[in-house]
Amino acid sequence: MSGFDSDALISREENKLKNAVFNITEYEKFVTDNDWTAAFDKAVNDIAENNGGTLFVPAGTYMTRSIELKSNMTLYLDNGSELSFSDEIEKYDILEGNFEGITRPMFKPCIYVKDAVNVVIKGEGTINGNGRKWWERILDRTLEEARPCLVYFENCENIKLFSVTLTNSPVWTVHPLFCNNVVVSGVTIKNPADSPNTDGINPDSCTNVRISDCLIDVGDDCIAIKSGVEDSLVKKECENITITNCVMVHGHGGIVIGSEASGGVKNLVVSNCVFQDTDRGIRLKTRRRRGGSMEKLTFSNIIMDRVMCPFVFNMCYFGGKVGKEPWVSDINPAPVDEGTPVIRDMNINNITVINATSCAGVISGLAEQPVENITFSNCSITMTDIKEPEPAAMMTLLKPTSGAGFFIRNAKGLVFENVKLYSVIGAEFDVDDSVQMEQKFM
Repeated sequence: MSGFDSDALISREENKLKNAVFNITEYEKFVTDNDWTAAFDKAVNDIAENNGGTLFVPAGTYMTRSIELKSNMTLYLDNGSELSFSDEIEKYDILEGNFEGITRPMFKPCIYVKDAVNVVIKGEGTINGNGRKWWERILDRTLEEARPCLVYFENCENIKLFSVTLTNSPVWTVHPLFCNNVVVSGVTIKNPADSPNTDGINPDSCTNVRISDCLIDVGDDCIAIKSGVEDSLVKKECENITITNCVMVHGHGGIVIGSEASGGVKNLVVSNCVFQDTDRGIRLKTRRRRGGSMEKLTFSNIIMDRVMCPFVFNMCYFGGKVGKEPWVSDINPAPVDEGTPVIRDMNINNITVINATSCAGVISGLAEQPVENITFSNCSITMTDIKEPEPAAMMTLLKPTSGAGFFIRNAKGLVFENVKLYSVIGAEFDVDDSVQMEQKFM
């Protein structure tokens, strides 16, 4: 026997090809008027023809429009590099995309990856979406198509996003859709507080997602888990998600599920996080006709500071289209069908809340479908006195409050074990006959 292993040799040759490095500066001849779009297009196509490789971006600023990555490719942004995306809106291509659960015309995302495997974005550089003109256009209602996400993956597998800084996104910053095996780690996301709908990371109908060690400071929800709406062409569950060691600063919510959750969300674990100055902390939002279940959720070892309302589990959410219709907040039971949403089987433990302002928590189920089997254990919630009442949850059943305790309606199987509330104005628990709960003290 010669000992020659042809399969191993082929494998080594394939690895050499995939490990090939393509420096974007080698494509400078394709740059016109400081626009690197054609250079990135050419580099990506060369890597694809090579069956993989790394696109290396050294220190410097590179103005470009959309960059479409392909399979077996790494985009490496060196320390001091910045991809600066053009704000010349009319020059962006428009394609069919998915935003807020609806398939619609969408400006091509800044970093766009579709139907790909083994794609990595990493390095110490910055991806700048220069979103100000996009925000102005959406606020003055002169933009018909959906804005581009900063980093968008659709129908992909084995996706990794490491260490980069993402800033000024036109809309949602990181949007994985219909993806499997997604890792986001060590990423910094910064969008201005007044930037509309600039969520941080929104896994959408994905499986096996791991988010860790991120700093997120945005104009909307920091991390929002989604799975389509009642009108979505495809309703696919979002499941097997872990979020750990993250810091959320500002934003409308720290960890949010919904309101687009018609496909369901399950098997979520959130641990070892800090929320500071977010409007809400842990927030679940849905409503009648949306359907889907939010279940098997665990939240532990979280500190919240200066959060308006730390816990909101709201099945009467009035945001968006038809949200103000009477059936959304009707206190009478409706028929149970596939459009009836479900919130159940949740554990919340070792949570410390200080300087909460509106109320300790809102738990609002439906008369026909109560929130079920929620356990709070070893939690400390301290309210702070403010003069102006605030809206703890987007629902018509609850008026703005200041320093209040828990507001609970239509819930069963609630357990509060060693949960301590401090500086509450009025009753610690505002409940009625629709609530079945148990309090335990050590």
